[in-house]
Amino acid sequence: MSEQSLPEAARPERTGDALPDPTGDALPEYAERVLDVAELIPPGRVMTYGDVAEWLETGGPRQVGRVMALYGGAVPWWRVVRADGVLLPGHELRALDHYRAEGTPLKEASRAAEGHLPRLDMRRARWDGGERAQGHI
Repeated sequence: MSEQSLPEAARPERTGDALPDPTGDALPEYAERVLDVAELIPPGRVMTYGDVAEWLETGGPRQVGRVMALYGGAVPWWRVVRADGVLLPGHELRALDHYRAEGTPLKEASRAAEGHLPRLDMRRARWDGGERAQGHI
């Protein structure tokens, strides 16, 4: 029996980090907060999924990744990335266009690298929230 088919009173408690089904009308509060952070990241800079969760002081990389997968299309999704700098699978070329247009630091791929796609230069591209982060979301 799925959790959805259980009566309301029998369903397990949800933590504040769990996301409801995206088919509902209202955007979950946590999703709004994650998307707000994505919009704060300056062009040419990135934050990891874990950075966003740490900045919000709630959730973790998986929760942030889930929000971005479900709701991130309306914000600069290419600025919320994997910690290893690998481009988002399935969206590499679109993201690469954005990175090049914004001047995001990249590490060119070696000829041995699969697909010869560059990676983000995380040491130079990573943004810690800096000045604009002072009014925590």
